[in-house]
Amino acid sequence: MKTYLDCYPCFLRQALNAARRAEASEDQQRRILLDSMEKLRTLPAEASPPQMAYKIHQLVKQQTNSFDPYRQAKDEATQQALALYPKLKEKVSQASDPLEIAVRIAIAGNIIDLGIAESYDLEATLDRVLTQEFALNDLASLRASLAESNSILYLADNAGETVFDRVLIETLEQPVTYVVKAGPIINDATREDAVAAGIVQVAEIIDNGSEAPGTLLDQCSDIFRKYFEQAELIIAKGQANYESMSSSQAPLFFLLQAKCSVIAQDMGVAEGSVVLKQQTAD
Repeated sequence: MKTYLDCYPCFLRQALNAARRAEASEDQQRRILLDSMEKLRTLPAEASPPQMAYKIHQLVKQQTNSFDPYRQAKDEATQQALALYPKLKEKVSQASDPLEIAVRIAIAGNIIDLGIAESYDLEATLDRVLTQEFALNDLASLRASLAESNSILYLADNAGETVFDRVLIETLEQPVTYVVKAGPIINDATREDAVAAGIVQVAEIIDNGSEAPGTLLDQCSDIFRKYFEQAELIIAKGQANYESMSSSQAPLFFLLQAKCSVIAQDMGVAEGSVVLKQQTAD
């Protein structure tokens, strides 16, 4: 997906929020904003939003000497989600269609996105997503692909959301390889976050060799690219994975909430929509 003009103020907001989480001084915050604006001036027109977000957040970490500004927020999100885990499992066990409910639960967890908003209501979002009509609904195609696949590559998004992913993974029959970031970026999940969510009990955990949001294949490790190229079915969580792979020809299913107007516009849905979208050749 290309970077739209409306993405530019969002990048600056992210830079300021990350700087403040890193406890940067006001002078540091000002310098970070100015340097971020300079990077935006050199952004190629064809660049995707995750490419720019990576540059912005690397800049913040370098100027503040903060390796993981979102560490506390990620831990809190994981604990909040784990407290809901028994409730989530009960909803799946009582469902007439466990797969659909587990998919909806995984999508509900996508609200934990500190690149978009500084706060969220997890339980209210869960209640909404469990009943909200899909704006794009390729659940039937996902069922068919699952029936034909021997394994699944699952591209994670955010810490805390990992617990909601766990519920879906536990509903699937195939072995799952769960892919996290190689290092911290915003509140994206790393191995530490996946282990804390209990993913290690239900899936193999690998990292993609990159610290960028989404999945920028040119920045990923050779090992991950081999997994990606050989995957029979790929579940990709969240907006950044859509932004970075919306033109891919891989066997992808995007699971997300369209939490901003730019993503909604690009997907042709209303803001706030619940999406299960199969990647197609066109």
